[in-house]
Amino acid sequence: MARVSTYLNFSRNTEEVFNFYKSVFGGEFAGGGIARFGDFPPAPGAPELPEADKKLIMHIELPILGGHVLMGNDAPESMGFTVVNGNNFMIMLEPDTRTETKQLFDALAEGGQVKQELRVEFWGALYGSLTDRYGVQWMFNCSEKQ
Repeated sequence: MARVSTYLNFSRNTEEVFNFYKSVFGGEFAGGGIARFGDFPPAPGAPELPEADKKLIMHIELPILGGHVLMGNDAPESMGFTVVNGNNFMIMLEPDTRTETKQLFDALAEGGQVKQELRVEFWGALYGSLTDRYGVQWMFNCSEKQ
């Protein structure tokens, strides 16, 4: 089922942040709970992560109000991230089909900057990210199998 979520990036305190939000909104972490960088193989050609970074959060989800989901991760410097308040959130779109995902991605990318082209990732979903012409950051994740 298609949904729209807000994706938050933090330097190294995502677990603290999401435990706070969990105390405010209640509920449980969704999507299999907390996924850490060390739980997954490194991307091909990527350098080995420092041991401390393997414990950081790669993905977390918390349903809040009205079906909205907060998602997030740690964005460590060792992976080239620089988190600045104001650039640490994205709108996550999860369309039902790969066709719709590509249409939305291409439309929002026009005049903007593609950060990652759409491609099938190790978790099996079609994923990509971009900043649109107005500076809004978008992530796409489509689980439809083709």
